[in-house]
Formats: sequence, structure tokens, C-alpha cells
Amino acid sequence: MERKFYTFLVFPGAHGKLRKIQLPFYMVHLVMVFSVIGLITVAALASSYARMLLKVSRYNSLRSEREALKTQYRSLENTVSQTNAKLDSLQSLAAEVALTYGFGEARRPRFPQAVLALATQSNSTLDSSYRATLHAFTLLQGTALKPRRDSVALGMFAPAAMDNTMLPAAWPLRGQVTAGFGQRLDPFSGEGTFHAGLDISAPFGSRVQAAGDGIVVYVGRDSGYGNEVLVSHGNGLTTKYGHLSKIHAVIGQEVKRGQVIGTVGMTGRATGPHLHYEVCVNDTPVNPAKYLRH
Repeated sequence: MERKFYTFLVFPGAHGKLRKIQLPFYMVHLVMVFSVIGLITVAALASSYARMLLKVSRYNSLRSEREALKTQYRSLENTVSQTNAKLDSLQSLAAEVALTYGFGEARRPRFPQAVLALATQSNSTLDSSYRATLHAFTLLQGTALKPRRDSVALGMFAPAAMDNTMLPAAWPLRGQVTAGFGQRLDPFSGEGTFHAGLDISAPFGSRVQAAGDGIVVYVGRDSGYGNEVLVSHGNGLTTKYGHLSKIHAVIGQEVKRGQVIGTVGMTGRATGPHLHYEVCVNDTPVNPAKYLRH
């Protein structure tokens, strides 16, 4: 059987030698088949690569949107935290003023809608409104603490009238006050928060004394204040001593002003050895500095 060939003539140039190449039919067909397969493979790879690029672009876009949402969430969370701290500060001031005037029977006074509406205002309006309200409370508080003949309640709250040994008029510890009563930056989160007492720094193991005569009503551990002692001085007045390394009191024990009830430590959430000292009237934190004799 005669075999058929494809003949290809190659002209290398005007002075070159003519060449003749003969290829069988099946060889040419195989080359054409492999060429088609190669083109289809390249097209499939290009299509797959294009789809992958599109998915990567969408993923990067979604990741950017997610990061933007996380940033907005943190900003809103910080704003809410600051607003809550300011409302807590105003609430404590309102309670102090009400108790000072003698009509603060409720543990926590209810705020009018005008004060609660502070949380829904813009940041600039919130800051100015908060400062104005805080200033008004401070003026009212200062006026309330001035001696007046017609006020029966002032004898219990004015520092000049604190002769009763049951009042927490003595410093529980001598040291540097590192954090005062009111709004401050949380040492762990760095966000604004309300501090309900005084932080007094002292060497580890320093003796902590009762600020006034009373009865120990609680001895135990708190997640935030660590080892703590709670002393009741009567008439809804209590003092709290937190972050203690050791406790030298038991529940039901009668203590006298100056009696050692524990030692300084850094239990609970603390960055160093210090005492958290807190004064409450009907479970409402008030500024301990009003009672302490300097």
C-alpha cells in the first residue's frame, strides 16, 4: 500500500539550498491534535487564573470592610464606655447632694430625662453638656457642705463636725494617693471609667487600719478588689478595704478606729501594692475625702 506524505519545501534564502521535508499524514494529524489540546489547556488555565484573581479581589474588599466595621465598633464601644463613666460620675454626685440635704433615702436617685439624653447626643455636645452639668453639681455640692444652722444633716457630712468615733475620719493607711474619687482612665484598658474610692500606695505588707468604729460585715475575695474587708459604721455608712495581702478580721468582729484589719497587697486587678479605700452611704459610693481628717 502506497503511503501518503505531506511535502514541505523550505527556502532558506536566495543563495541557500532548497530543502524538501516529507511528513506522513498521521504525524501531521497528531501535531494538529496536540496543538488543539494545548490551546484548550491554556484557555482553561487562563480562565481559572482570572476567576482566582476575582475571588482574591472580593476577599480583599470584604476584609477591608470587616476591618472598617471593627474600627467603627471599637470607636462606638469606647464612646459608650466614656458615656457610662460620665453618667456614673453624675449619679454619684447626685446621690451625695441628695444625702447631704437629708432627702436621699433611695440608694440610687433617678436621673431626669435631660441627663439621660446626654448619651444620645454628639460627642461635642456631650462633652460640653457633661462639663456644664458636672460644674453645676460641684457648685451645689460645695454649697451644701458649707455650715448652715438650718440643716440638720450637715452635722453628719461636714468634715468639721466629725467627732464621732464611728465616722470614718481616720486615714486607714499613710501613703501616696495614686487615684482619687471620680472619673479616671482605667490602668488596664486605658478607657474612661468611674473610680468609687481612693487608691493609697504603700509598701507590700503595710498595716491597714479601720477608719472608724464598726462591725465587720464581710470578709472575702472579690474579682476586682481581691481580698477585701467591709466594715459597717451604722446609719447605712460602710467602708471597704481592698487588694489586701492578708486579712486580720472576721465577720461579726467589733473593730475600733485605728485597729489593724489587714495588710497591703495587690490581689485582684492591681498594678502594684496599694489599698483601695471606699466609703458608701446606703450602698452609694461617696468621696472618702469628705470624712478624712488631714
